[in-house]
Amino acid sequence: MKISTKGRYALRMMLDIAKNGGTEPVSLNDVAKRTDISLKYLEQIVSLLSKNGLLKSRRGAGGGYIMTRTPDKYSVGDILRATEGGIAPVSCLDDEVNMCPHADTCPTLEFWQGLDKVISDYVDKTTLWDIIEKNRIKNGQYDYCI
Repeated sequence: MKISTKGRYALRMMLDIAKNGGTEPVSLNDVAKRTDISLKYLEQIVSLLSKNGLLKSRRGAGGGYIMTRTPDKYSVGDILRATEGGIAPVSCLDDEVNMCPHADTCPTLEFWQGLDKVISDYVDKTTLWDIIEKNRIKNGQYDYCI
């Protein structure tokens, strides 16, 4: 499994909005400047995040994007699934019911299921807040801006 730039940039974008927005809207232009991600690409990503209920938009002067919940309520898994579709390490695990004709006799299926569980558990227990705090401590920044 390889996370695409869309998933990686979505996580960076959500971290930026969490750190710089709070309850105020954040413009994509500002996010683009701070994260060094093209505005055009951010527009594609924000569409997916909004469609999945992770962000909402506010139009007009002072408009932008607002988080729909606090950073501690967003798992990395929420963000990656919204942008990547799925995060299973093999395609036969993408659907709830494994449709592979070899599933009953596959000697590696149990391994892939175990790997999928480890990945899902990790991305689902890690929140935006966890990442913000870890970086704040690592960089010696203790200003609580959220």
